[in-house]
Amino acid sequence: MTASAGRPDRAAVERALADLIRALGLDPGTEPELAGTPARVADLYAEAFAGLAADAAPEPATFPAPAGGDDLVVVRDLPFHSLCIHHFVPFFGVAHIAYLPAGRLIGISGTARLLDRYARRPQLQERITGQIADHLERLLAPRGVAVILEARHLCMEMRGIRKPGVVETRAVRGALTGPEWAHALPGRRLARD
Repeated sequence: MTASAGRPDRAAVERALADLIRALGLDPGTEPELAGTPARVADLYAEAFAGLAADAAPEPATFPAPAGGDDLVVVRDLPFHSLCIHHFVPFFGVAHIAYLPAGRLIGISGTARLLDRYARRPQLQERITGQIADHLERLLAPRGVAVILEARHLCMEMRGIRKPGVVETRAVRGALTGPEWAHALPGRRLARD
């Protein structure tokens, strides 16, 4: 299989991993645990980078919103995993997605589908946050939108400073930027275990 429509070239990934294993000084002949590792990593990358495919996720369904009111829609604690585009190591955490409808609602699983679409590719946390907010604005034209991601980054924990920490990014737009909504927007610290 060759790379097309954002899908990885599985055979090329396997070859590259076999080369990396040898370049690191590992010998598959003397370490039988390495047998099949290139294929397993290729499978992992196909799944982890599924968001690159043009057909990765259909557009989430939307529905007419009931008239009136300041009803905030919030989906909290959606888990996600991604790979840092700078180091190709994981970052992971939870997303909280909120919006003030103005005529349309997204299907209940739609926010999770958007999160997967943008997280399942080499990424920056800041970019995922903005991409989800942009997509919701295009899709729903809400009165306000807030996307909050909290994540641990193994590129910070495994190398360099080697300290755990939670990175929070927020994209808050429209009516939700007003102080009257600050108390309603989610956010919490991830456990560090």
